[in-house]
Amino acid sequence: MSAKVLGTLQIRRGDEVISAQNLGGPKSRQILEILLLHLGSAVSKGTLIDMLWMESAPTTAVSTLESYVSVLRRCLQPGQGKRGVLKTTTGGYLLDPDLIDLDLARFDSLLTRAEQSTGLQAAALLRQALALSDEPLLGNELLPEWAETERSLHASRVMAAKVLAAETALELGQLSEAIGLAQQVVDVDPLNEPAWSVMILGMERVRQPLRGLQAFEQCRRIMDRELGCQPGEVLQQAQRRMLHETSSSNDDFSLVVRALLALEGSSGGAAGSSAAERFASRADGEITLFEAGTIVRGYVERMMAGAAV
Repeated sequence: MSAKVLGTLQIRRGDEVISAQNLGGPKSRQILEILLLHLGSAVSKGTLIDMLWMESAPTTAVSTLESYVSVLRRCLQPGQGKRGVLKTTTGGYLLDPDLIDLDLARFDSLLTRAEQSTGLQAAALLRQALALSDEPLLGNELLPEWAETERSLHASRVMAAKVLAAETALELGQLSEAIGLAQQVVDVDPLNEPAWSVMILGMERVRQPLRGLQAFEQCRRIMDRELGCQPGEVLQQAQRRMLHETSSSNDDFSLVVRALLALEGSSGGAAGSSAAERFASRADGEITLFEAGTIVRGYVERMMAGAAV
């Protein structure tokens, strides 16, 4: 028997597909979902009652639960009684992991193996794991509290897998894939600095320093607003390298970058002074503070005028 809980619940027994609607009603379906999420581990009747009814369990909860399990058995293993995949244990129930191929278990196994691997092998395992998780856990469930908790925990695992996949792709030089995965993570979790690092370093390596600088500024603003801190040293070093690369071209924007660096250097900050010293030795000469101010003001005025048209 195979079971799918990533996305819409589905059970397949041989060539027969058992949909969520054919499992004996919402409570029977939820019992199955809980047991699948604890595949191979016994779940007590008391735990099942607490999860199904929370603080509103009826006085007949135990006998009602047992009747739901009986219905579930008939759906999953007709004619087999207690000899099928759904086992009765002392005070509870479990699903036999040797008789069920569960997509969530495959995801967990692939991710664990990837975390213990490196290079191309890790990348391949992570791609397989993420391909299984393109839908939320229990996608069609009606969101009882226990389902929402499980869904959040799994979503965190998927985000961690995406960050690891992005970092692995960056190490392998698969830069488009790395940037794309990192973008998916920061779209959901904008405070995820490892994902920002992959994205910005990837943009630097594909020789798109302007995009990288824009991403750095977005990251900096979010972290300053939400956490009251700045990006770490890895990202700050990347910013300085991209500023250097951007300012070395001969277009209008690069001139503005050189002017800004000159202004920053005049403030006396260590990072700014270092940048200013680098550009003072250029063949085209150091930009004076007056020239820097004029260049920046003129550029801003032109951009504002263009935006107003």
